[in-house]
Amino acid sequence: MTEIKRDVPLIYLIAGEPSGDQLGARLMAALKSETDGNIRFAGIGGERMSAEGLESLFPISEISVMGLAEVLPHIPNILKRIKQTKDHVLKTKPSALVTIDAPGFSLKVSKGLKGKSIPLIHYVAPSVWAWKPKRAEKISKYLDHLLTLLPFEPPYFEKHGLETTFVGHPVLEGQQLAGVHRDQICAELSLDASAPIMTVLPGSRRGEVSRLGPVFKDTVTELVKTLPNLQCVIPTVKNVRPVIDELTESWPTPVRVIEGVAGKHKAFKCSDVALAASGTVALELAVDHVPTVVAYKVAPVTAFLAKFLLKIKYASLANILLDREVQPELIQEKCNVPNLVAHLSSLFHDKGKRAEQINGYLEAVTMLKAGDDMPSIKAAKTVLSIIAKANH
Repeated sequence: MTEIKRDVPLIYLIAGEPSGDQLGARLMAALKSETDGNIRFAGIGGERMSAEGLESLFPISEISVMGLAEVLPHIPNILKRIKQTKDHVLKTKPSALVTIDAPGFSLKVSKGLKGKSIPLIHYVAPSVWAWKPKRAEKISKYLDHLLTLLPFEPPYFEKHGLETTFVGHPVLEGQQLAGVHRDQICAELSLDASAPIMTVLPGSRRGEVSRLGPVFKDTVTELVKTLPNLQCVIPTVKNVRPVIDELTESWPTPVRVIEGVAGKHKAFKCSDVALAASGTVALELAVDHVPTVVAYKVAPVTAFLAKFLLKIKYASLANILLDREVQPELIQEKCNVPNLVAHLSSLFHDKGKRAEQINGYLEAVTMLKAGDDMPSIKAAKTVLSIIAKANH
């Protein structure tokens, strides 16, 4: 256990979106474990953090807003909440402030608390390696410590004097089904384990599904011509379920739609191949060793601007980590039915291609580990050591 001098330290946590809420909940559980429960919490979080004992200052939904058009009407309230949060942090006098992702909100709070004798820790580095590299220097001026998910991130911030710790990626803590036989899971999902199964992931937002859904449907229609027994599983989230149900009404093959994290990993366990929108889910598929084709489409104007703003060769994190294309990426104009069918058919039929991709996954997943500790434990130990140092 990490020893600290204060009897019952208070950690102030801020998460501004569902993914941050999950990270925050795991961090809280790890902090309780590392201190035998000798810890207190305050701050802002969602359902998962509330379940770990956080009484949120206000509902996370008030700051979980994405997209310029969506944000604009909420700006007055968000500014009010930033001030309220800063005042609350000063009032509670925490042992440390840990902000989790959501930089548009959380980093404004941190910046306003510089010089107030509170260790300012941020969890999840801004993707300065992908775009806006100047952000590294800006946040280094007021943060005290940064916890990163990816192994190559620390140098971007350390060169500006910001102490940084690579703690590992949270996909390593996702729900795995080791020891559970595939046939058992297939039976649970009413799938034929002897016939080909494909997980289809057209996105977790309605806009993504509306762009990718039609081309994914046409791809499945073509695949069925050579894989007549093909079954599809679509993991989704509650708010997108109606769009998925409408999309799959006329698919030429059995489709099983599943909600929830546990359901998603069951789908992965059953699947021979996956067709996925670019995002964290592609990394989750790598952790679960599912041969995958990554696809994505954005509005033409966005794609045009991205050519000038983005500094990366790949979209998939597995490919970025390895600096080679392990997961085929079919982005924008390459995201078409003939290309998708060709790559998916290859993964279904070519054992060598499947093995090559899975071997790449093993290499990438190893790079996501920061020692023997799980990411949340490593993050908790780092937070507690920063508090201990501040108390000397």
